[in-house]
Amino acid sequence: MAQTILVVDDDPVQRRLLETAITRSGMQVVTAPGGQPALDLINGPRGEQITLILLDLVMPDMGGLEVLAKLRPTNAELPVIVLTAKGGIDSAVEAMRAGANDFLVKPASPERITVSIRNQLKIGTLSGEVKQLKKKQDNRLSFDDLIAQSPEMKQVFRLGTRAAQSDIPVLIEGESGAGKELIARAIQGTSARAGKPFVTVNCGAIPENLIESILFGHEKGSFTGASDKHLGKFQEADGGTLFLDEIGELRLDMQVKLLRALQENEVDPVGSKRPVKVDVRIIAATNRDLGTMARDGTFREDLYYRLNVYPVTVPALRDRAGDILPLARHFIDRFAAEENKAVSGLTPQASQLLERFNWPGNVRQLENTIFRAVVLCDGNLLDVCDFPQIAAAMGMEAVQRQNPISAAAAVEGEIPSQPAPSPYALHVTDASDHVRKFEEMESEIIRMAINRYDGHMSEVARRLGIGRSTLYRKLKEYGLEGHVGDNGDEGAIEDAIKKAM
Repeated sequence: MAQTILVVDDDPVQRRLLETAITRSGMQVVTAPGGQPALDLINGPRGEQITLILLDLVMPDMGGLEVLAKLRPTNAELPVIVLTAKGGIDSAVEAMRAGANDFLVKPASPERITVSIRNQLKIGTLSGEVKQLKKKQDNRLSFDDLIAQSPEMKQVFRLGTRAAQSDIPVLIEGESGAGKELIARAIQGTSARAGKPFVTVNCGAIPENLIESILFGHEKGSFTGASDKHLGKFQEADGGTLFLDEIGELRLDMQVKLLRALQENEVDPVGSKRPVKVDVRIIAATNRDLGTMARDGTFREDLYYRLNVYPVTVPALRDRAGDILPLARHFIDRFAAEENKAVSGLTPQASQLLERFNWPGNVRQLENTIFRAVVLCDGNLLDVCDFPQIAAAMGMEAVQRQNPISAAAAVEGEIPSQPAPSPYALHVTDASDHVRKFEEMESEIIRMAINRYDGHMSEVARRLGIGRSTLYRKLKEYGLEGHVGDNGDEGAIEDAIKKAM
C-alpha cells in the first residue's frame, strides 16, 4: 500500500489539482472539503492510514490554524504541510508555531508539492527509526513497536505479554532470521525489568576455552592472560535479562554449570573463592529441536526442562504471509529515507512476487532483499525487475512443480534453469514463429521504456541512448504521442515533435 495523503481544501478545483499531482508521484490521496470533515476522517477508522496532511490555511467552516490546534494534542507526530494564497513571513511563522511542518504558497508547482511531501515523510521515517533505536538502546522496546498483522504473530505477542508479567524462564523457538531476539527484547521492555540491562550471549560463537570466563567472569590472575578482573555476562545482566541465543550450541560440560547458575541464582567466577549472587531473568532461543536433542543425549535433559518452562514459537515468515507486505513497506520507507531515494512502495506484480516466495532466510532475507532493490531502483515503485534473484528463484520453483526431474537436472548443470518471465520481455518472433519487423520491435521498446520510466522523456531518451528530438520524431512516426503519460508536457512535446520533423 502506498503512502496516503489527506488533502484538506474547501475549493474543489484545488482539491482535484492537488490530488492529481500527488497521485502521479505514486501516493494515494483522500480529500476533505473542510476542517471538521478532515478531523472526523482522522479520528475515524481510516485515520491510522493517513501519513501526511496537506492543509489549506483559510477555510470558511474551520481555518487551518484551528484544525492544527485540535489535531496536535492527539496526533503530535502526523506531518502537516500548510498551503495558503496569503504568503508572508507572519503567516508562515504563525502556522509553524501552531504545529505545521512546512509552509507552501499557492499556486505551488506539482514538483514543489511532491518534494515537500517526500521530505516530510522522510523526516518522519528517520525520526521513527531513531526513536525505536533509542527504545532498543534503553531496553524499553515493546510489542507495540514491532510490525505484525498476521494472526500467528498476534498470538506470539499475546504469549510474550503474558510472559512479561512474571520472571518465568522463556524458551523462544524458531528459524534463523525469524525475529527471536526482537521478541525477547519486547518481553524485557514490557516487563518490570524494562530499562534494566539486556545482555545477549550467542552460545554458538563463544570460543570453547573462554565460555566459562565469558558467562561467569574471572578473577585477576586466575589463568594465563587474566590481567584484570572480568565480570561475566550473568553479572552484567544483574537486575535485568540474560538472552542466551542459540542455546543448543552450548557444550555439554558448560550446560552443567549453566544449570547450577539457573537453579541457585549464583555464579562461580573462574578463580573466585566464593559464589556471587545474581538476579537475572533468563530468556533462551534456539533454531534447533531441543526436545529431540535431549532424547538423543546431545543436550542435557534437566537443563532442557529448566529452560522450557514457557515455550514461545516464532513462526517462519512463509507461515505468516500477512506480515510480508507490512514488513516490506516498513523496510522500503526506511531504506528510501536512508538512501535518499524516491521509492514509495511496490507494484501489484512485485507484491504478488514477494507474497508467493517462501523466504528461507525469513525476515532477515526480506530486509536485505528490499535494501538491494531500493538501491538499484530508478522509479517510484519497486517492480518485479528490481527483484531478479527472487524472480529467478520463483521461476525455478515453477519448474520443480511442473517437472521435478528436469529441475534436478538443471541444478546439476544438465539443462539451464528457467527464470521467471520479465514484464518487460521483448518477443522477437510472432505467433507464426517468424521474425517480427524491426519497426514493430522498436515501437514496442519505446512504449515499454515510457511505461518503465513513468513518462519521464529525458530519462527514456537517456536509457535508449538517443536524443530527445530523435525520440519525439519516432513518437510521431509510430503514432505513440498518446503513450507519453502524465509526466510529459504535451505542449512542449508537440513543439519538440514539430522541430524534429
